[in-house]
This record gives sequence, structure tokens and C-alpha cells, in this order.
Amino acid sequence: MSTVAALIEERRGYVVRGLADRVAQVDAELARFGVAVDDAAGNVEYAVVTPKVETAVKRHGRSRT
Repeated sequence: MSTVAALIEERRGYVVRGLADRVAQVDAELARFGVAVDDAAGNVEYAVVTPKVETAVKRHGRSRT
């Protein structure tokens, strides 16, 4: 993942959480790379993924007789 892609993903998380000051800091870093972010639409896209749940399997040990 490139630095710009990582910054854009980081920014997306801050927007979702409503951290405007952190969004501004990331925007400043993106500007250093020549990337401008357009918030005119106000839409933030993010995916909600259902996590895979692992279940433990009880192992039967050797019987001690």
C-alpha cells in the first residue's frame, strides 16, 4: 500500500469518527504529496464486514489408566 493510499484510508476513518482536527492534519499531509481531497459531496464510503468467528474445539486427551 502506498503512503497516499494509507493516508486516504486513515482520513476515511477520522471522517467516520467525526475527528475534524485529525482530518485536517491528514489533508495537510496529502497536500504535501500533491493530492487534494474533495468533500463537496459529503459522502464517505466504507464497508461493513461481518467478522469470521472461530470456535474452539475441545480436544480429547489420552486416557490415563
